[in-house]
Amino acid sequence: MAGMMMKVLCMMVACMVVAAPYAEALSCGDVVSKLSPCLDYLKHGGKVSSSCCKGVKGLNAAAKTTSEKKTACGCMKNAYKSISGIKADNALVLPKKCDVDIPYKISPNTDCNKYGKVSLRLKG
Repeated sequence: MAGMMMKVLCMMVACMVVAAPYAEALSCGDVVSKLSPCLDYLKHGGKVSSSCCKGVKGLNAAAKTTSEKKTACGCMKNAYKSISGIKADNALVLPKKCDVDIPYKISPNTDCNKYGKVSLRLKG
């Protein structure tokens, strides 16, 4: 457990360093914080917790501007690459399981610049 917390903390610091020059309202620290309840699902599958979906929906609501959407995408991409054990299939279906529609796949290969003008939106 301490090792996982250290990885999450390191990821948050790395994201903050990467995002600092852009000075956006949404930071990688925010993204990691909102999505950290999802780590168990992302690694092991099963039922998505309500706290995970709350974070996914909170991130969706926080990413309002084009810049913030690119930040959220990039931070998710970097987190995916840096946290070992995330299963691709789980990452791909997480937004849908939380009733959130995003215009890109959560993947280490996503080109976040391609999706700058699209909106994150709740399904329903």
